[in-house]
Amino acid sequence: MSWLDYLILALAVYRLTRLITTDVILNPIRERIWRRFPPSGNGIGYVLTCDWCASIWTASLVMSMYKIATVPTTFVCGILALSGVAGLLSRVDQ
Repeated sequence: MSWLDYLILALAVYRLTRLITTDVILNPIRERIWRRFPPSGNGIGYVLTCDWCASIWTASLVMSMYKIATVPTTFVCGILALSGVAGLLSRVDQ
């Protein structure tokens, strides 16, 4: 794996983790899961509130997909990486 691939995958993991734990668009899914698995306990509900916890599972998924299907995974992760960079730059811009 090249350093560029590694950087793309890292930024994609960042973006996916934010999507899972923070972004408003997934609020309905998180709330449905939280009804069954409250975030106050340990487990699934808590993982959906913790960037650090969710990132290990996200990274595992991304790396597995990269090993199985390198080209399509790199393409999708490239899109996610660009989105992540745009989000980070918008924080700096504000």
